[in-house]
Amino acid sequence: MSAPRYVSHLRGLGSGVSYPADRPMNLDPADGRPVEIVIDLERLQHDKPGLAWYDPRRQGMWRFGALMGLDPDDPAEGRFIASGGEGATPLLEVGGDPLAEKLGFRLQLKEEGRALSGYGANPTQSFKDRGMAMVASMARLHGLHKLAVPTQGNAGDSLADYALRAGLEAAVVMPDDTPMPVLGRVAAMARMHTTIHLDLVEGTIREAGALMKEKYLPRGFFNVATFQEPGWRIEGKKSLGLELAEPAPGGSGWSLPDVIVYPTGGGTGLLGMWKAFAELEALGLIGSQRPKMIAVQSAVTAPVVVAMDNGASDTTPADPGHTIATGLNVPGGVGHFRVLEILRESDGQALAVSENEIAAALSRTWRERHWWISPEGAATLAALPRLADAGALRKGQRVVCVNTASLEKYLPDVRHLL
Repeated sequence: MSAPRYVSHLRGLGSGVSYPADRPMNLDPADGRPVEIVIDLERLQHDKPGLAWYDPRRQGMWRFGALMGLDPDDPAEGRFIASGGEGATPLLEVGGDPLAEKLGFRLQLKEEGRALSGYGANPTQSFKDRGMAMVASMARLHGLHKLAVPTQGNAGDSLADYALRAGLEAAVVMPDDTPMPVLGRVAAMARMHTTIHLDLVEGTIREAGALMKEKYLPRGFFNVATFQEPGWRIEGKKSLGLELAEPAPGGSGWSLPDVIVYPTGGGTGLLGMWKAFAELEALGLIGSQRPKMIAVQSAVTAPVVVAMDNGASDTTPADPGHTIATGLNVPGGVGHFRVLEILRESDGQALAVSENEIAAALSRTWRERHWWISPEGAATLAALPRLADAGALRKGQRVVCVNTASLEKYLPDVRHLL
């Protein structure tokens, strides 16, 4: 099939060079940086005026219709969508938080992990499902049958799940110290299905990527590592920003939080949310005001924090440490230059939190609320006192922390904290 109806072209994030929308490319040949999908918003507004593209009755990220790049209401495109009900996750009120009450701001948690009744749910209990649903769907549309990903864990779990849903072959390469619930689930899929392959490496996602390139790309697998595919994962993660902006049940106005605190490894979600906000403004649904974007990393692996502190335009690959927030153990990223731009454009910042701070926040959240948040989600809560000290949180603001996965996926390594 040709490109989706409402995808205009692909564009280099750094170079600005345009490429055909029907080209399943990897990095931009002009500068070796990622590309993104450009939605034809004029055509969308013409064909689906007002909010005709939006169906809030549909539970899941596909309720944003053709704004997602693939139109679920078009039979020719909708047949390629591989969905497990991802998205439409709850935005929880963090009531009674001492810091929020002291400073007078409203604190919310976007729950991407454990399913709650009455909401959509990410089938592998991770925000990675948003991106991988789009990866599997776009791969089907473009006639790709074999996908490969290096991962710290959750992205591999998600790709294997969606590959099975879409009838695709998938190779997952991950560190051998990946939390056992994640590793075990992928291993089980690989054992039960000949189309799922699993390799383990010593090290981090960096070593996993090297093995993937050596073993699988020469065999015709398409690289869907973070930012390596043609904007598909950004487009899927865009739905997170759309959900933060859409009207509350019974409401009509689209609006944005004042501050978004986001656990940042590769940073695809930051790019996706920023893209969502730009498109909503172009559609006339919000104004030019943007949330202050806060990237939170583990102190043991904090390339974005170091680059922000040094005023650098890109990150320098770091020596990875060991963190219970395995999703943050990303030594460097080809899209980090854009993460840094977004942080600066939003008057945001990057913060590193210690392992002790992450552990304390996770333990406190379980003890006080029985919320099953991941160490990465706990890292965002651990950053709040530091943000308050820096004057980044003020009275009357709406502050959203993002929990990216369920604690269940990390349980053997963090059980002692409960």
